Amino acid sequence: MSNAKPQTAITPTREDNYAEWYQQVVRAADLAETSPVRGCMVIKPWGYALWENVQRVLDKMFKDTGHVNAYFPLFIPLSFLEKEAAHVEGFAKECAVVTHHRLEARDGKLVPTGELEEPLVVRPTSETIIGEMFAKWVQSYRDLPLLINQWANVVRWEMRTRLFLRTAEFLWQEGHTAHASAEEAVEETMKMLGVYADFAENWMATPVIQGEKTEGERFPGAVQTFCIEAMMQDRKALQAGTSHFLGQNFAKASGIKFLDEKGVLGHAWTTSWGVSTRLIGSMIMTHADDDGMVCPPKLAPQHVIIIPVTHKPEERQRVLDWCKTLAADLRQVQYAGQPVRVELDARDLRGGDKVWQWIKRGAPLRLEIGPRDIDKDSVFVGRRDKGAKEKTSVGRAEFLASLPALLQEIQDGLYQRALAHRTANTRVIDTKEEFYAYFTAPATKDPNAPTPIHGGFAMTHFSGSKELEAKIKDDLSVTVRCIPLAEGEPGTCPFTGQPSAKRVVWAKSY
Repeated sequence: MSNAKPQTAITPTREDNYAEWYQQVVRAADLAETSPVRGCMVIKPWGYALWENVQRVLDKMFKDTGHVNAYFPLFIPLSFLEKEAAHVEGFAKECAVVTHHRLEARDGKLVPTGELEEPLVVRPTSETIIGEMFAKWVQSYRDLPLLINQWANVVRWEMRTRLFLRTAEFLWQEGHTAHASAEEAVEETMKMLGVYADFAENWMATPVIQGEKTEGERFPGAVQTFCIEAMMQDRKALQAGTSHFLGQNFAKASGIKFLDEKGVLGHAWTTSWGVSTRLIGSMIMTHADDDGMVCPPKLAPQHVIIIPVTHKPEERQRVLDWCKTLAADLRQVQYAGQPVRVELDARDLRGGDKVWQWIKRGAPLRLEIGPRDIDKDSVFVGRRDKGAKEKTSVGRAEFLASLPALLQEIQDGLYQRALAHRTANTRVIDTKEEFYAYFTAPATKDPNAPTPIHGGFAMTHFSGSKELEAKIKDDLSVTVRCIPLAEGEPGTCPFTGQPSAKRVVWAKSY
């Protein structure tokens, strides 16, 4: 009996080298590639179509909750960042700064000249510049609440980059709101956290834990930071979205004041919240396999790929015509509130090559159609959530009728698979010894062997000590990912013996 591993489209596999597997999936799926600019990426059409679908769905969710879109400058005067001390301290090491405004040719080279009176920071986030504008727009309680969202790019000068997960420039949305009371602002913060959780679970097919960040993990300048945390296939956590209650910190720094109903002048209460192209990285690490990307159907750039299969030149036109008619009929079918997205791949390539390209891209359904299928008025169906060789012949009419349910079955199956993975790799821990053992890689005698995947989510009580959290981070590269919003029983912190209100989620993270 052979012990050889089955052939896969992606090498190395997840088990062999997870980090390199991720990079190879991105490339094989034609999602993005590194750019000539250090730390930046070029998002290719298939990857950008994923992002457009993320935008489309989230934008509607934002507008359904009363928000409107606006746009603010890419450049932020340095003095604006200096207004909020914790904020500038939190982002100072990540800022790209513009100091000159023109180039001159000298000795055959272009040299920056025309030094700016005040340096401009390429936005790492927009609280300060938006706060400056809010201060002009808000004068009275009648101007509140102010509910604004921006779709934009930001720059954070990351030293170690990885496509989609951490790049010097990335795309995102950032919501910014101002309110007349703390209660309204907190309600907004939690509402948007719920929007993100809804999107992650029902559109990305990714189970998440909603919770609050500890003081050490809080957004710079925020009073409270809330997040959604997801478990990737290597058992690390990924922060998939954040929502911040900023209190009056930024309102005081920017001078956002209003007269209330009694004519009393006071500062507004503000929030900010955002998700980014990191969500695509999350989908890759949650759903992809050793043959490439697996797209959740609700966000897939194309739901159905039609691949004509002909062996004789005289068959080609007949098969193409039949496939075009089928594509038109499929586009009349609705799924998740949109017409089914269909691509007819009529390129002059071998059928097998096209099949594997679409497998690696993660298209939910592939239809391989040749003369025999036409004669039987049927389609040959391959599902991306099944093995590459698992294909079924289905009558054309039956396929059309069952398509929405089939896509939803794939969507639900991806979610349940990810949830089962998280459940299997979450452990309740009550001793320091077990905690440290859980996050320590098992020893191996083979120096060339890959580091085995270990750990996961650890649920322990926690006293809240910043010093303790910092020590555990130094020891194990593990942090408190969140304090879950769900109800919990009080207990005792296994590290300090001090009382704890509820268990928290510890994990290694991206």
